[in-house]
Amino acid sequence: MTFLARAALAFAVFSCLSQQVSAQQKNDLSVTRKNGIQFATADNKFLLALRFRVQSRIGYTSASDDDLTPEAFDFRIRRTRLRLDGHILDPRLTYNLQLSFSRADQDWDISNVPNVLRDAMIWYQLKKGLSIGMGQGKLPGNRQRVISSGEQQFADRSIVNNALTLDRDVGLFAYYVVDYDRFAYRIKTAITTGEGRNALPSDKGLAYTGRVELLPLGPFTERNDYFEGDLVREPRPKLSLAGTVSYDARAQRTGGQLGRILYEPRDLFNVHADVLLKYNGWALSSEYLYRHTDDPVTHDANNDVRFVVAGEGINTQLSYCTPKMWEVALRHSHLSPQKELQQDEPQVTQYGACLTKYLNKHKVKVQTDFFYERQRDAITHLKTDGSFQWRFQVELGI
Repeated sequence: MTFLARAALAFAVFSCLSQQVSAQQKNDLSVTRKNGIQFATADNKFLLALRFRVQSRIGYTSASDDDLTPEAFDFRIRRTRLRLDGHILDPRLTYNLQLSFSRADQDWDISNVPNVLRDAMIWYQLKKGLSIGMGQGKLPGNRQRVISSGEQQFADRSIVNNALTLDRDVGLFAYYVVDYDRFAYRIKTAITTGEGRNALPSDKGLAYTGRVELLPLGPFTERNDYFEGDLVREPRPKLSLAGTVSYDARAQRTGGQLGRILYEPRDLFNVHADVLLKYNGWALSSEYLYRHTDDPVTHDANNDVRFVVAGEGINTQLSYCTPKMWEVALRHSHLSPQKELQQDEPQVTQYGACLTKYLNKHKVKVQTDFFYERQRDAITHLKTDGSFQWRFQVELGI
């Protein structure tokens, strides 16, 4: 564990213990196991919820679809997270801090410095349903990205999400939520740097993001629209229709908030649309992601090339969860590069299936998934490559 990680963890523990000692002196501290481990004062001025989770994974990728000898094995701790949430002085003033400790979760490909800090948000509820926030957190983008990696029904997100998603960013956020029994909607906006998490001071270009969600059959049970699969087995059909638009001016990285540094800044335009339907253990979700820039290719002084990851893709998932918490899920993903990139980048299609046993919903689960991936030339549409992938993952958290 790095010095920064140790310092952050020590600070969190020290803050918790300091509040505990102070509260014990007043005999007003309660400790409960709800959404992790919660420490709260009787006057409700201070609340700290402590949570952690670990994803341990093994996997295999074949050399091709004709040659099943291993191309690569994947033995690693995919994610190890520590999360602290709560409020200070007033229940309307809340915070969210999340740290990552595994190498696979720290963007080591971007720099030689481990990227420990994932979320650092401060929120204030102006009135019922309306909240403003400042700090570092997820942009209100496509649904699969906003859903926590600990609440996915496959071992990881789709190839479409990985290529074209929005990600965490630093700036100002405003959310407005209205829930009626038979109808609900959410409006989510953000003005951020556009450079991703833990970026250095940015240039004059900012990112502007807006998302609208419509729930014509009323709100989902227990926020079930932000967990993959229908683990609560909705007693009535629930539907969400949503769309996101984002403009990232003078983006510095190949994927906007993610990826390698471009040789020249580019303006990126993103559109996301998704639909979600759940009922009685069945769940159907589908999302369309699109990213465009006028000139995706950048060059340095030596004429080396680095390009924006631009194009479009569709990801669709269908699943059924039994009353005994066994789930079978299917996935189809298709990704196409922007026209200017088709000479060098293939079309990619994935077909996948996953079997999951939920022991404590998404907090404790065992899952295995299997994929076939096919690549085609984006111009001729002739097959160029193919492979099989298998993963087994255990998730444990509180």
